[in-house]
Amino acid sequence: MDKGIFITGTGTDIGKTYVTALLVKKLTEAGIDTAYFKAAVSGNDRDENGRLIPGDAAFVKKISGISQPLDTMCPYVYEQAVSPHLASKSEGSPVEVDVVRTRYEKLCREHGYVVCEGSGGIVCPIRYDDKKIMLEDIIKELDLQTLIVADAGLGTINSAVLTCEYMRAHKIGIKGIIFNHFHKGDVMEEDNKSMCEELTGLPVIACVGENDTDLDISADELKIILDGGADI
Repeated sequence: MDKGIFITGTGTDIGKTYVTALLVKKLTEAGIDTAYFKAAVSGNDRDENGRLIPGDAAFVKKISGISQPLDTMCPYVYEQAVSPHLASKSEGSPVEVDVVRTRYEKLCREHGYVVCEGSGGIVCPIRYDDKKIMLEDIIKELDLQTLIVADAGLGTINSAVLTCEYMRAHKIGIKGIIFNHFHKGDVMEEDNKSMCEELTGLPVIACVGENDTDLDISADELKIILDGGADI
């Protein structure tokens, strides 16, 4: 397989972190030494010593069972629950691409595979001051292909197709879609799955239901997808 994959989504709060945790868990259980990485994470709490704890990273670590130290997972951690570009304007420490690349490459040297999670949806400003960095710039800097997480419910056809078209227009490779909050047998959600595949030309590689503890795809099938070429 390539060294890593980037997980983005059709919007914020659709369950990217939950799906990412299951993906890391699946790869780890398949015997692949897998690490987690998120360039910038917002909306975090402080511990008893006043130190910001990257909540998404802590969640992935708990669900996946990986032993990777938290301080290697997220180079930029902000307290406010807003886009990273806005949080850094008041909290300081704006994102530097060189730092993100260096931290990611270190994980690549130390682990067999790295699952990277994006912030918000695909159109997310990471820094917007004298330097302008969008999420897509991070993806391209790390030279990664992507998986898109989409909510299975009403409206997902529009959001999934628009996300795919934006990514294609910006030359970002896509390997497939993962549906979250999926109810097997639900007529609308089953149709959403079929229509998203038809209109984007991408496979929905897994569907995650409420409280699922595993991805409904075999490790071997997942490896083939992650090792294969991406749609652009």
